[in-house]
Amino acid sequence: MFIGFDYGTANCSVAAVLDGQPTLLPLEGDNYYIPSTVCAPTRESVSEHLFRHLNIKPSDTVGEQVLRRAIAANRDESIELVREDMAFGQAALDLYLEDPRDVYYVKSPKSFLGANGLHDVQISFFEDLVCSMMANIKTQSELTTQTEILQAVIGRPINFHGRGGEEANRQAESILYRAARRAGFKDIEFQFEPVAAGLEYESTLKENKTVLVVDIGGGTTDCSLLDMGPSWIGRTDRTQSLLAHSGQRVGGNDLDIYLAFKQFMQPFGLASKSKSGIDMPLTQFWNPIAINNVEAQKNFYSRENFNALKLLRKEAAEPAKLDRLLKVYQDTLGYSIVRRAEEAKIGLADSAQFKAAVNVASELVEIDISVEQMIEAIETPKSKMIELVKEAIQQGQKAPDVIYMTGGSARSPILRQAVEQAVPNVPIVSGNYFGSVTAGLARWADTCFKM
Repeated sequence: MFIGFDYGTANCSVAAVLDGQPTLLPLEGDNYYIPSTVCAPTRESVSEHLFRHLNIKPSDTVGEQVLRRAIAANRDESIELVREDMAFGQAALDLYLEDPRDVYYVKSPKSFLGANGLHDVQISFFEDLVCSMMANIKTQSELTTQTEILQAVIGRPINFHGRGGEEANRQAESILYRAARRAGFKDIEFQFEPVAAGLEYESTLKENKTVLVVDIGGGTTDCSLLDMGPSWIGRTDRTQSLLAHSGQRVGGNDLDIYLAFKQFMQPFGLASKSKSGIDMPLTQFWNPIAINNVEAQKNFYSRENFNALKLLRKEAAEPAKLDRLLKVYQDTLGYSIVRRAEEAKIGLADSAQFKAAVNVASELVEIDISVEQMIEAIETPKSKMIELVKEAIQQGQKAPDVIYMTGGSARSPILRQAVEQAVPNVPIVSGNYFGSVTAGLARWADTCFKM
């Protein structure tokens, strides 16, 4: 059996073709979308879990070294890892929120796969992370279908990382491929996510059209200019219909991060000063909430930075604010702050005002945010997204007949209005914001694996 597999930055989903139509499969209870999160007792537990409880062996000698170190580290900490210690999706988030200090939690590992400068050990660990998530999803899918699933078309963005170019894309795709093989998939193909979304939209077309797909996902924005319609459906070679692609690592997560930085970090000391009148360093407020940046997280949560934060607190004109920032460090609250920003973003889609609340130790920090403040906060990532829209049209040298917007953040009226202004007089349509990529991947799997 084959599936389309959307290994997303914010959520993962899979679809199988049943009775001739792509059908999403439940992955967490009755939910078709499982948050891209992992929670474990320790960092080392991820690698040991694969080997001890799933009988999934490392793919190379570096992986073997990572596994040996993981087992030794857990043994030294007297951690007896049981299968239920690993949690995924909403269950992982709930476990993390119970006590952030007591677990190892990762959100959106896909964001890191194309990062520059990763060492072999880091690449091997990311492969273990992805493999554990894929193995869980494969198991849940097989429970639903009561069939072994051996073939998958996996979605990928146009570009995994902003600066790495094709080398970064190769690195990320290689991690995904090896992880999928270890998780038990035998035949694996990749397809661009916006092309997959276009394939799902194409199934509704009665005549040929030039379609600009704008896919604003959690981690990336991807655009594809495509010739689509009845005369293309079912073809295994779509090369001539692929007119242009553009993509960058800027997506819904970035909207949340920028909103968190601009509107949530003042109570933690942003824009405050030292007793001598010097501004507090911006990086101390950016790094904890830059959850898609490996180096930023590493720098903020380093032992050396804890000493730097204590010194800032000692010199601060408003030390109570820096006390909160110290709690962010001690309780690893960066994910929680960004989560509250995401809730505010969603709430402001339907309301002019939103009251957010962040738990900091025993204190509840409340923040009032207006739509105007959000628009100002997300201007930088929004502008990058619109440039990608323009780039795809310019590359393709052809005006679209229609714009198909998909991805969770494509629901934002702010972003839709920005696209309308950038490409006037072209109708904008949407389907299933969250499921169109997955359904299109299943359609492409049907084409690839039925041959």
